[in-house]
Amino acid sequence: MSFYHCMGEVPKKRHTTYYKPNGELYREQVMGTKGFSGIQSILYHHNPPTQVRSTSKFADWKPEFVPQHELKHQHFKTFDLRPGGDPITGRCYLLGNDDVLMGVCVPTEPMNYFYRNAEGDEVLFVHEGEGELQTIFGTLPYWPGDYLVIPIGTTYRIVPSAPSRFLVIESQNEIVPPKRYRNEHGQLLEHSPYCERDIRVPERLETHVESGEFEVRVKKQSAVYSYFFDFHPFDVVGWDGFLYPYALSIHDFEPITGRIHQPPPVHQTFAGQNFVICSFVPRLYDYHPQSIPAPYFHSNVESDEVLYYVKGNFMSRKGIFEGSITLHPMGIPHGPHPGKIEGSIGKKETTELAVMLDTFHPLQVTRQALSVEDGGYMASWLPPRE
Repeated sequence: MSFYHCMGEVPKKRHTTYYKPNGELYREQVMGTKGFSGIQSILYHHNPPTQVRSTSKFADWKPEFVPQHELKHQHFKTFDLRPGGDPITGRCYLLGNDDVLMGVCVPTEPMNYFYRNAEGDEVLFVHEGEGELQTIFGTLPYWPGDYLVIPIGTTYRIVPSAPSRFLVIESQNEIVPPKRYRNEHGQLLEHSPYCERDIRVPERLETHVESGEFEVRVKKQSAVYSYFFDFHPFDVVGWDGFLYPYALSIHDFEPITGRIHQPPPVHQTFAGQNFVICSFVPRLYDYHPQSIPAPYFHSNVESDEVLYYVKGNFMSRKGIFEGSITLHPMGIPHGPHPGKIEGSIGKKETTELAVMLDTFHPLQVTRQALSVEDGGYMASWLPPRE
C-alpha cells in the first residue's frame, strides 16, 4: 500500500552516518522495486545483509501442471486435501500461469526458518485461524478474513497461534489497489470500497541482535535456495518508506450496489499484472422493483474466472461448500445453476463470502487439483432427469 510509514529509529537524513551506541555504523539498505523508479523503503540493520555464511539449493518449486484435454468448468474441493507441512512447504498449488499461482495451505508444522519470495508479491487470505506474520518490517497479527499483502523480497515467517487455513496467491509482479480507486498521488478516492484507515501496517518492530545459525530460504525462478547467516535476519533498528507488508480485512471491504445487478469489477480489491483479486461480501441486493439479483449468464471472453468460497449462502450455486474452488475458463458461458435465477427474485440480501481471481491469460490445472475435482460439475447446469 503506497503511503509513507516509519517504524523504529532512523537518522534525520538518508544516506548519512548513523551510529550505534558503541560507535559502529548501522548498515543502511535501500529496498525498492523497478530499478529505483518504483516504491521503496530504507532499512537500518545491525549487520550487513550481504554477510552470508553459506548457500545451497533447497528444492525445485515448480507446480506439476497437467495437459487439459477438455474445455470445461471445474470444481475442486480443497477441504479434501490433506493438511501438512509448514506455512511455506505446505502450500498446495492448484492453478497457475506465467503471471500468478493460486493454492491453499493448511500447515501442521512450525517454520524453523525464514522465507523470502524474490519472484513477486504474495497475498495470503486467512480463511481460518489466527497468529502473526513476522517480517523484517515488523509484526502483523492476523485473523480470519485478513488479506496479508507481502511485497517481493520481504523476509518473513508465519507463526500461527491457532490452526490456520490460507488461500495463497503468488504473483510474478506487484499487487496493488486498483488504479481507478486512486488519484494521481496514490491516495484512495472517495468511491473506493476501502480507504487507508482500513489498512493495518506492522504493529511492532522487534530488533533481534542474537547470534547463531539462521536460515533464510529464497524463492527464485521456480526454485528455493537456502542462505545461512550468523545473525538473526530481523536485526532492523528502524525503517521508513512506502514498501512494506500490510493487512486488509475482507470484512472492511464496503460493497458497491445498485438498482440493477452490478458486474464483477465492483468487487475488485487488488490488481496484479494480467489478473485481479475481488471480494464478494455480505451485501444488500439490487433495489429496482423488477431486478434479478442473481448474476446473468455471461461468457468469459479473454478471462479465466476462479472463485474461492469462504462461507455463507452462495446464491448462484448448488453443490458448493466452504473451501470449494470453481474454475470457469474463457471461451464458454457460465452463470447461475438451474432455479437460482428465479429463487433470487424478491430477495433482499446475501450473506456469501468469497474471493475471486480473474486472469487475462489461461490458467493451467495441477495434478493436486485434479485429485480433489468434482467430476460432475460441468453437468450441474443440466435440468434434472425425469
